[in-house]
Amino acid sequence: MSNGVDHFASLLGRAALDVWGDIPRDIQEALFETAMKGRDTEREELARLLHERHPRTLHPSRPG
Repeated sequence: MSNGVDHFASLLGRAALDVWGDIPRDIQEALFETAMKGRDTEREELARLLHERHPRTLHPSRPG
C-alpha cells in the first residue's frame, strides 16, 4: 500500500476501535473476520483488546 493509503487505513482502524462498542454485532463480526483473515495467531490478542476497551462486547446476546 502507498503511504497515503496506509495513513487513512490507520485512521479508519483507530476510529473503528473508538466506536467498536456502538457498532452492530454483525458488522463487528464482519470487520473482525476481515481483519483477521490469514492472521490466526493474532485473533485472540485482538479479541482481548476489543473486550478490554468495550466490556459490553465480551458476551453480547445475539438478537432474535
